[in-house]
Amino acid sequence: MNERLIILGTGNAAVTRCYNTCFAIEKGEDYFLVDAGGGNGILTQLERANISLTQIHEVFISHGHTDHLLGLIWLIRMIIAEIRSGRYQGQMTIYCHAELKKTALTIVRLTLPEKFVKLIGDRVVFKVVKDKQTKKILGNKVTFFDIQSDKAKQFGFAMTLSSGRRLTFLGDEPYHEHEYPYAFGTDWLLHEAFCLYAERERFKPYEKAHTTVKDACEIGARLAVANLLLYHTEDRNLARRKALYTAEGVPFFGGNLLVPDDLEEFEL
Repeated sequence: MNERLIILGTGNAAVTRCYNTCFAIEKGEDYFLVDAGGGNGILTQLERANISLTQIHEVFISHGHTDHLLGLIWLIRMIIAEIRSGRYQGQMTIYCHAELKKTALTIVRLTLPEKFVKLIGDRVVFKVVKDKQTKKILGNKVTFFDIQSDKAKQFGFAMTLSSGRRLTFLGDEPYHEHEYPYAFGTDWLLHEAFCLYAERERFKPYEKAHTTVKDACEIGARLAVANLLLYHTEDRNLARRKALYTAEGVPFFGGNLLVPDDLEEFEL
């Protein structure tokens, strides 16, 4: 049974014309959600992608920045409502690092009713991930790794797909050499690209620990990846983003370059 990648959002923290970067991996009737964006827009994106809350049992939050974490609070709220109504079967498992678990639980306790909070630890469970730790998610081997961010503690992961191919998620910062075992030769590399290299003076990606399209494509070529997917971008020219990013990136990357729009899907 092959997996499918659904890109729920493609934008950086400041976007208003698309949703913050997050995605889901589908296998059969189940979904693995990776990050949740910055608010209840996650509910809209899931609805537009025809993904029911009752199909989401495993979630990974890479780090504690608002544009990745706050959508999780809405997700917890709505899934607990589904649990209380009897429509949600089983358990919701949230994977994240230890510091992030503490942050998320603090927000939950401050913002959700006690009748919801009391289900945390029972039907809604946090599982702490550690560097180089392996889990089974959607029945697939997933290895988490600390990206060693200087901004906020953050994890990425590598998943072995049913076909034997690999998908590697580097979070929302550039590739680092310690990630080589997970990224080299991967079939799918998900890498941030804050803006065009031609617009680096306007958006100043390097000041924010991000890259440009040219940089990301050079990294993809050096790592010999088959499919390079760019996300976590600015949104000032969204209608032409795909064409502009592809035109800048193709001279530097000979594989399959993908610049998705929100809700675009890919067979893995």
